[in-house]
Amino acid sequence: MDGEPSKHMATTNYTLPSNILLCILADYRSMWILLFNKCNVSQQAAKCIPAMVCPELTEQIRREVAASLHQRKGDFTCYFLTDLVTFTLPADIEDLPQPFRRSCLMRCWTETYKKLEEESPIINWSLELATRLDSRLYALWNRTAGDCLLDSVLQATWGIYDKDSVLRKTLHDSLHDCSHWFYTRWKEWESWYSQSFGLHFSLREEQWQEDWAFILSLASQPGSSLEQTHIFVLAHILRRPIIVYGVKYYKSFRGETLGYTRFQGVYLPLLWEQSFCWKSPIALGYTRGHFSALVAMENDGFDNRGAGANLNTDDDVTVTFLPLVDSERKLLHIHFLSAQEMGNEEQQEKLLREWLDCCVTEGGVLVALQKSSRRRNHPLVTQMVEKWLDGYRQIRPCASLSDGEEEEDDEDDLSFKLGRGGEGGSDVHPACGNVNMSQESPLKYTQK
Repeated sequence: MDGEPSKHMATTNYTLPSNILLCILADYRSMWILLFNKCNVSQQAAKCIPAMVCPELTEQIRREVAASLHQRKGDFTCYFLTDLVTFTLPADIEDLPQPFRRSCLMRCWTETYKKLEEESPIINWSLELATRLDSRLYALWNRTAGDCLLDSVLQATWGIYDKDSVLRKTLHDSLHDCSHWFYTRWKEWESWYSQSFGLHFSLREEQWQEDWAFILSLASQPGSSLEQTHIFVLAHILRRPIIVYGVKYYKSFRGETLGYTRFQGVYLPLLWEQSFCWKSPIALGYTRGHFSALVAMENDGFDNRGAGANLNTDDDVTVTFLPLVDSERKLLHIHFLSAQEMGNEEQQEKLLREWLDCCVTEGGVLVALQKSSRRRNHPLVTQMVEKWLDGYRQIRPCASLSDGEEEEDDEDDLSFKLGRGGEGGSDVHPACGNVNMSQESPLKYTQK
C-alpha cells in the first residue's frame, strides 16, 4: 500500500486478508496450514544440510544403511545395525570466513536449538562442557512431520533422513517379531510410572493389549508420531544408548502446563547382552511434538583430558561429553527398567556406568563419552559432508566495505541473508540456495 491512504487496493493486495477472513469465519484448519506454508517458503528454502547437497550420495548411504540391517537369530529376533556411525559437524567450518561460517551453521540449525538452549536450560547449560570441553550440541533441522524421530536417529548417525521409511519398517518388524519381549517391559514400566505419581489402577489384559496394538500400529504408518517405546526399540536396533534431552512439560500456546512429556532420559538396549552393544550414545532433542538430532563439532579428543577421563584416544577421535544429569544436577531417568533393575539413584548411576563410558568432570558433572572418528567413519558420509562444505568454500566473498561504511551486525541485515547475492558475491550454497522444499519431504526439491 506504500502508506498512501487514498490508494485503491489491487486484487493482489486484498487476496491474503480475504483468505484469512475466510479462515476465521469457517475455521478451516487446512486453509490455515496452506497459508502458513506459503508464508514459510523462504524459511524452508533457507535450510541447507549435508543430506540435501547430493541426492546421489544420500541414496548410496541409504542403501548402505539398509544393507547393514540384520535380524538376530534365537529367541530375541530383533533387527540391528552392524556399523557404528556417529555424525559430527566438520571442524573445517571454523576455517570459513566469519559470515559464511555463521550462515553455514544457521542453515543447519532448527528452531528447536533456540528452544532447547535459550528458552530453557536443557542443552549447553554447562559452560564447562560447552566451552572448555568442546561439547556444545547443535540441533539439526529436519522434517516437521511424524517422521522426525526416525529422521533424527539417522541424522545423528549417518547424517541422512529416513526418506524411504527403511528405519520405520525395521522398527515395526522388530516390535512385531519381538512383541512379547517389548510388551513385557512396556507393561511393567507403565504400571510403575503410574504408581510413582500416585495413580493406582488396574487394567484388564484386554485393555493392555489394545494399547499395545495402538503402539504397534503407529510404527507401521509413515508420518505417525512415535512414543517412548519406539525410542527404546530404536536403541536396540542401533545397539547403543539413546539420550533424549527435552522439555519436561507439554504447554499450550499461552504457556499453560498441560502435562508431562515423559521423553527426556536415557534409553538403554537392556534386552541385548552388554557385550553385543556399543557404549557410545547418540543424543536427541525434544520440544513440543518434535525431535531433532543433537550433534557436536569435531574436536581434538586428546585435549579433553581435563574431564578426568583416561581416554587413550588419538588426535583423530572426537570426544563429546554428554551430561547424564539435568541443569539442576538431577540424574536423568532411565526408561523401561524392570523391577529388578529399579533402585535408588546410586544404583541407577551404577547401571549407567555399566552401559556407557562415564566420568565425572572437574566441575562435578556426570557425563557419558560419545566417541567418533572421521578416519574411521563411513567414507560415503565423509564424502557427503565434504561436498556440502565445498559449496561454501567455493563461494566468492562479499565485496569489502568502503571507507566509513560500518558492518551490519543485525541478523536481518547481514550480507549472507538468503537470496541476497549482490554484485559482491553471495554465500548461498550452490546446491541449496534455490531449493524449493515441501514440508512433507525436504529431499523432494527442484532447482529453479
